[in-house]
Amino acid sequence: HCNFEFDLCGWKQDENDDFNWHLRTSSTAKLGTGPATDHTLQEPSGHYIFIKSSFFHLPGQKARISSPVLSRRNKNCKVCEGVVIIFYYHMYGAHIGSLIIYQRATLKNEKILLNLTGNQGNFWQRKALTLSGDGEEDFQVVFEGIAGKGPKDGIALDDLTFSREC
Repeated sequence: HCNFEFDLCGWKQDENDDFNWHLRTSSTAKLGTGPATDHTLQEPSGHYIFIKSSFFHLPGQKARISSPVLSRRNKNCKVCEGVVIIFYYHMYGAHIGSLIIYQRATLKNEKILLNLTGNQGNFWQRKALTLSGDGEEDFQVVFEGIAGKGPKDGIALDDLTFSREC
């Protein structure tokens, strides 16, 4: 589980992207850029990760962050039908870009789990995605934010949790 209150919890910025996700609070954000509070604490001082479209990022440029490598080979996971990632996202703005979630195997092949584009509303939304696999291959989950055209538009993520549906 990662609520981003202290750090990135082992999530890593990808090297093959154009810019990075940033850890921030709403109290440090400019008015109109991002959520009014984080999801965890529901306070402006709470932390989340965020990308913002700006004059420094061209539309279509990508920021990617990936989970630690997860293994299905441990004894606790073998009895489970599937692993789920639960997360909260905030995508608000007239010219918002996209949020794409991938499952990446250690062999580097990526499968799209979800693709959201455009304004999703000025509030935190919950999403749960089932991760697939044969039970043997290690994997990661990758969140890719794609910059839109609006200078105040942004994408935020909070409370990323892996859970077993047993």
